[in-house]
Amino acid sequence: MAITVSIVEDNEQLRDTLARMINRAEGFACVGQHPSAEAALAGVPAEQPHVVLMDINLPGMNGVECVRRLKEILPATQIVMLTAYEDTENIFNSLAAGAAGYLLKRSKSSEILDAIRDVQNGGSPMSTHIARKVVQSFQMRPSVAPPEPTNELSPREQEVLDLLSQGFMYKEISDRLGISFETVRTYIRRIYEKLHVRTRTEAVAKALRRQ
Repeated sequence: MAITVSIVEDNEQLRDTLARMINRAEGFACVGQHPSAEAALAGVPAEQPHVVLMDINLPGMNGVECVRRLKEILPATQIVMLTAYEDTENIFNSLAAGAAGYLLKRSKSSEILDAIRDVQNGGSPMSTHIARKVVQSFQMRPSVAPPEPTNELSPREQEVLDLLSQGFMYKEISDRLGISFETVRTYIRRIYEKLHVRTRTEAVAKALRRQ
């Protein structure tokens, strides 16, 4: 079954380019295009997409607030923010609102498709630069509670977690370590279970607090 995608982007040219790229890719289908948050809130619930690509800077209501409202209506839909620049505060606001990840608008088509597939498989795609900013922000923020005791990660699991924290996506980790995509998913599932987390961001934050 194709991964269905809705796009929320006020730049018509970019919106059309993304839609064409998604529709031409095997296993993907663009089911909606929206120029504003207001239009998305009116149309996306009926489209029931697996994934939403959301611009953060929209006319009227911004992307962060749109994420918050969409997640209340469609909690199972995964949302990936598309941004032209790195803004740590907006990253955290969007993650807190329910976004699953971030990508720069200048990302290659293959990277965007990998990210859509990644988030549909339970990942939290981020560009390497943004992931590093998130990690740095976690390092600067004091832990509000001591880390919970966890099972020790195996050397390979720690290696996978290190690559996750650097912003590598599942396929990139697979290629880098010379293991299959499914093996990467198995390692990440074990990491999440051992750290008692559900997302990449939580895993990286907890790993940093344990250091």
